Amino acid sequence: MKKYSLIFTALLIIVFNACREDGLLDEIDDETEEIIDLSDYADWTEATHSNIAEPDYSVVFNQNKVLRFDIEINSSDWSTMQSDLQDILGSSGGGGPQGGGAPADLGDTNPMWIPCSFNFNGKQWYNVGIRYKGNSSLRSAQSGNNKLSLKLDFDEFEDDYPALKNQRFYGFKQLNLNNNYNDASLMREKVGADLFREFGLISAQTTFCTVYINNGSGSQYFGVYALVEEVDDTVLDTQLGDDSGNLYKPDGTAASFASGSYKESEMEKKNNEELADYSDVKSLYDVVNSSTRTSDVTQWKSDLEEVLNVDGFLKWLAANIVIQNWDTYGRMTHNYYLYNNPENDLLTWIPWDNNEALQYGKQGGALSLSLNEVGSGWPLISYLIADSEYKEIYEAYMRQFVDEVFVPSKMIEKYEKYYLLLKDYAYAEESGYTFIKNNSQFDEAVQTLKSHVQQRNDAVFGHLN
Repeated sequence: MKKYSLIFTALLIIVFNACREDGLLDEIDDETEEIIDLSDYADWTEATHSNIAEPDYSVVFNQNKVLRFDIEINSSDWSTMQSDLQDILGSSGGGGPQGGGAPADLGDTNPMWIPCSFNFNGKQWYNVGIRYKGNSSLRSAQSGNNKLSLKLDFDEFEDDYPALKNQRFYGFKQLNLNNNYNDASLMREKVGADLFREFGLISAQTTFCTVYINNGSGSQYFGVYALVEEVDDTVLDTQLGDDSGNLYKPDGTAASFASGSYKESEMEKKNNEELADYSDVKSLYDVVNSSTRTSDVTQWKSDLEEVLNVDGFLKWLAANIVIQNWDTYGRMTHNYYLYNNPENDLLTWIPWDNNEALQYGKQGGALSLSLNEVGSGWPLISYLIADSEYKEIYEAYMRQFVDEVFVPSKMIEKYEKYYLLLKDYAYAEESGYTFIKNNSQFDEAVQTLKSHVQQRNDAVFGHLN
């Protein structure tokens, strides 16, 4: 009798797994707890690996320590990953400016996903998807720098491994490992994102981490990274309470919203792709460039405020101009998201990619506080600031930002805390896996950040008074 019971149990397991592979249990998985065969996945727990658990920010974005991630990649997969990157770099041509002054990008094709073993705090996550990410920073590979940005997707390979369906990392599906490109302080990506969020804007959570990769030749230290939350994974739900609205990541000439620039293909949808409804961003383009801006400004502003969260945009603009950031709207046609917030049906501006913020000049420098030099090629700035009411709101937000958030004493204390937290890890970065020439460069870069905050406060008060 016992023998038949064991056979029956085995048959049930086979049928169950077959149903999972065919997607017949998807609805059940969404509404009930995952049933996982732990024989091959001994570290799997509901709190750490399942999609039932809520995102655990206290663990994943711990603000008081530098996290350590150990990644293991099969040597043949690693070789394939490098070949794929070289193919992309080779096919994209050289650098140089394109629309909006942005450097030549790597095309529409993302680097390929490969599986890896992801290890943290003594636990393993299985067959996690990993790929390179970024644009101009990926070109550092051509000069022999292996410290490249990475994207993680914890259930990218669930079709190949059905028992891993909806695998999560403490509630997170995707995460970004940003390499602090050309930032000797290792802090600008994190500090920039945190400043926006502290000012009441939507912005990804961040923390510091170190990355070690074993590609078959032993564990190699890849240096200090910024761990950055994915906007279309958890940011919208946790900060706005609803992620069902259209989310766009504009990139290319159309991202300027200048007259004659609109292209649906450059308004990349990050969700709701099947609906193919771009009417909200098209409405913004149409309103911004409408003739009513000059013939009936009151009507133009009313129409604009029905499609764009104008107050939120001006608030972001004020903070972004104060901290200085050349690689952003007004200088470059990328590095932001637009989200149609279901709560008010308004497109909300979400900043992204802050490693070039908090510095004086580069690529011609950041925009001035007055914004007088910004022309019609950047209408979301020039047309709004030309209106006296909007300009007054913008300047009020500048003052609020330096009074409450970008305060020298508070920022210097923050920089010093991060310096002590990162110092040993920064000094340990190795040639071929770093953007820091020597230990002194790291020290000096942090001192520059401390000087920068005071100088920017002085500049704002001088501008407004």
